[in-house]
Amino acid sequence: MQAKYKIDFIFINSINPVTMTKFVKKDDVNSSWYEIDAKNAVVGRLASVISKIIRGKNKTTYTPHMDHGDFVVVKNIEQAKFTGKKFHDKKYYRHTGHPGGIKETTPEKLHKDKPGETLKLAVKRMLPGGVLGKKQLNKLKIYSGEDHPHSAQNPISLDLKKLNNKNILRN
Repeated sequence: MQAKYKIDFIFINSINPVTMTKFVKKDDVNSSWYEIDAKNAVVGRLASVISKIIRGKNKTTYTPHMDHGDFVVVKNIEQAKFTGKKFHDKKYYRHTGHPGGIKETTPEKLHKDKPGETLKLAVKRMLPGGVLGKKQLNKLKIYSGEDHPHSAQNPISLDLKKLNNKNILRN
């Protein structure tokens, strides 16, 4: 008895250009500049907005393993605020590498010496660890006061209050 059914084998090409994810090449990456005024801004909320821009998550071409984020200039950092009692009570820890070498500091102490260090630490902890995170953190420029040397790049001004009303601390 002969089989009446004919079996066709369909070979599916595993490398189909239609279904492959499109990645941005290094030559196609365009970095723009953003300017954020930190006056009365909540540090944590400001850091989350900055980290998204620095990583490139605000772009449609985001890929986690590539650096194609934008530059962010933060001005008036001395007027950024913490909510609650965090300015006095929060503790930052670091270790010197020697036995018993744990050091602690508060945002209040950091703010006296380096006003932008609290924001930089917050953004750093929202970026990936390793070489990519360090490269992306270099795109953050923090300045006290209104003036900064990056006005030649024509940065786009971002209003934090328009993004979310809670980003600005009410007195």
